[in-house]
Amino acid sequence: MDHRIRDKALLTRLMSPAEAAELIEDGMTVGTSGFTPAGYPKAVPLALARRVKREGLDLKISLWTGASVGDELDGALVDAQVLSRRLPYQSQATLRRAINDAHVYYIDQHLSHTAELVRSGQLGRLDVAIVEAVAITEDGGIVPSTSVGNSPTFVQAAEKVIVEINSAQPLGLEGLHDIYIPETRPGRRPIPLVRPLDRIGTPYIPVDRDKIAAIVLTHSPDSVKPFSPPDPVSVGIAEHLCAFLQQEVREGRLPENLLPLQSGVGNVANAVLGGLEEAGFRQVEVYSEVLQDAVFDLLDAGVVACASGCSVTLSPQRLKAFFDNIDEYRKQVVLRPQEITNHPEIIRRLGLIAINTAVEIDIFGNVNSTHILGHRMVNGIGGSGDFTRNAYISIFVTPSTTKNGHISCIVPMVSHVDHTEHDVDVVVTECGLADLRGLSPRERARVIIDNCAHPDYRAELRAYLDRAEREVGGHTPQLLAEAFAMHRRFMEQGSMRAGPIRVAG
Repeated sequence: MDHRIRDKALLTRLMSPAEAAELIEDGMTVGTSGFTPAGYPKAVPLALARRVKREGLDLKISLWTGASVGDELDGALVDAQVLSRRLPYQSQATLRRAINDAHVYYIDQHLSHTAELVRSGQLGRLDVAIVEAVAITEDGGIVPSTSVGNSPTFVQAAEKVIVEINSAQPLGLEGLHDIYIPETRPGRRPIPLVRPLDRIGTPYIPVDRDKIAAIVLTHSPDSVKPFSPPDPVSVGIAEHLCAFLQQEVREGRLPENLLPLQSGVGNVANAVLGGLEEAGFRQVEVYSEVLQDAVFDLLDAGVVACASGCSVTLSPQRLKAFFDNIDEYRKQVVLRPQEITNHPEIIRRLGLIAINTAVEIDIFGNVNSTHILGHRMVNGIGGSGDFTRNAYISIFVTPSTTKNGHISCIVPMVSHVDHTEHDVDVVVTECGLADLRGLSPRERARVIIDNCAHPDYRAELRAYLDRAEREVGGHTPQLLAEAFAMHRRFMEQGSMRAGPIRVAG
C-alpha cells in the first residue's frame, strides 16, 4: 500500500469501514464523491447502513453528491432508512421511489450551482466528506478515481474527511485530473481555460491533513452497466442531427470540426453521439460532463481529438479497455470538477454545441427533463440547464413517442418546465428536426408539429393549435384547461399506458 498512501504520517489513520462509519452521527450532513455513477464511496456507506440495521438506530443524514451514485450508497442508505434529504441529482431506483413516496426530501439543482452554494454556506454546514481515491500524495493530496464531481469543494468545506482508497481503481488514473476551484468573490478573476484540453489546476485535490479523520482500504469496482445497442429511433435521431450539423458547416456557421460538443447521459445520448463517425466529422473536441462509451469509440476512430469531462461512466467492456490503455487516453482526456465542466463562463467561451435529452417537449419548445405527469420525479435536471442556457447551439432530442407509441412526447403543454422556449434552439426526434432559431411561438409550433411529432399525432396537435389560435389567439395561443386535462387523463388511466392523445378540434 506504500504506492497508494505516500504520506506516511497518515498511515496512523487507517481504519476499517465500520470504524470510519462511527464518525457519522444523527443529523449530520455528508458530502461524497461520485458522478453518474462513477468514483463514489462504497465501503463506508455500506458499513453505516449495516450498523443502523444491526443496532436498530434512528439515525438520519442529509446527503450531497456530485450527481447520481451507485446502489452501495443511495440504495443502501435508503434501504436502512438513513437518508432524510438528498441533492443535487440521482438516478437510483430505490431512492427515486422514496422521493416520490415522500420519504426523502429531494433538492433538484443545476449541477454548476452546488459547489458555489456549499462554499458560501448557503446550504448550511458540511460535517463529513467521504471521497473515493486511488492514492494520497506525499503532500497529502487526494487523487480521485473515475470522477471528480463536487469532491474538491466538499473536501475544502467539510469538518472531517474520510478517504476510501480503492485498489479496484487503477493507479494509472493519476494524472488524468485537473482540479481547479474558482477564486472567491468579489474580485474573482476569469477562469483561465480556453481549450477543452487545457490544464489549469493540480492533478490532485488539495486538503488540510488535519481534516483527514480516517483512511479506509477497499477493493470495489464501480457498478457499471452496459449500454443498449442503437435502435432505429436513436439512429434516426442521430441521422437528423448529423445532417443538421453538416448543413451548419456548409452555411459557414460552424467550422469543419464543429465546435466542442456536450452530450447528455443515457442510451439515446450515447447512440446519438456515436452517429458522428458515419457523418464524416474529424478532430472534434468534446467538453461535457459524463464521458460515455461513444466518446471513447470516437477517440479510437480518430473522430474525437480530445475530451474533457467530470466523470468516466462506461460499460464493463469499455471500462476494461479504458483501464488497459489508460496511458494513451491520459494524453487525450481530462477530468475536472463539475463546476468547471458546467461553468457558464467556459460554456460561453468555448461556444458549445449542447445535446440533451427530454421527457417531453411542447409545441412551443418548452422542455420537461425531469417529471412524469408533472409530479413524479425521474432523475433530475442535472447539468442540462447549465449547458442549455449558455450554449452556442442548444439541442434537445427525444423519441417522438413512448410506451410503444401510446403516448406522444410532443405535447400541447409540458406538464413541468425545466427549460423554457427561450433557451431551446433545435428539437430532434426520429421523425425529423425543427430549427427554431428566429421563429415566433406560433411559427415554432407549426415546425415542431410538422417535423418532430409522430405522424399518428400530427393531425390532433394541428387541430389543437388551430383551435387555440381561433379561440384565444395571442402571442402564445394555448388552451390551458384542455392542455391540463390531457395530462389528467394520463394520470387517471395510470401506469402511463394511455391510448393515443385525443385533442378536441
